[in-house]
Amino acid sequence: MILLFCGLSGAGKTTLAKNVAAELTELGIKIEIIDGDEYRQEICRDLGFSREHRSENIRRLGFVASRFSNQGIVTIISAINPYEDVRRELVNRYDDVSIVHIDCPVNKLINRDTKGLYQRALLPEGHPNKLLNLTGINDRFDVPYDADLYINTSENSIQQSTSLLVYFILNNLYATEKASNKMTDNF
Repeated sequence: MILLFCGLSGAGKTTLAKNVAAELTELGIKIEIIDGDEYRQEICRDLGFSREHRSENIRRLGFVASRFSNQGIVTIISAINPYEDVRRELVNRYDDVSIVHIDCPVNKLINRDTKGLYQRALLPEGHPNKLLNLTGINDRFDVPYDADLYINTSENSIQQSTSLLVYFILNNLYATEKASNKMTDNF
C-alpha cells in the first residue's frame, strides 16, 4: 500500500512517518518512507517550486513508491503534495493508494515554524529574504475533498496521531490480506 501524505510545512508529516515506521518495523512489517525533502535533494534536484515542477516531483515520488509497494512494502510519501489533481492522478494510476491529510492550523504552524519558512514568507514585500512560494501562505494548497484519513496534529498528540495511522495501516493490510486469501480459496 501507498500512503500519500499531504499537508503544510511543519504539520508533522515527517515525524509521523518516522514514528509509524518504527512501530510497524517492530511488528515485522516492511516499510519505506519517501521523504519529499530528501528526494528533492537527490532525484528531484532539477525541479523548482512552480506548479508544474511540484506536480512532476509528486509524480516521480509516486513512481518510486509504486516500485516499493509492488514488492509488498508499505510506502509512505511524506511531502506537502499541494494539488488535488495530482493526488487523484496517483490514486488512479497505482494500486492501494490512500490519501492521508496531516493538518494543523496555519497560526499554529507559524508558531512552530520548524524550518523558519513562515517567518520568511511573512516578511514585507520587496524584502530580499522573502519566501514567495510557501504553500498555504503565498502559494496554493488544495485541501483534500475526500481524504482516506484525516489527522489534525494540533488536536492530537504525536502518539495519538501515530496510533491513528498505525491502526489505519493495519486495518487496510488485514482487509487486503483477507480479500487475497478469499480469492486464493476460490481457486
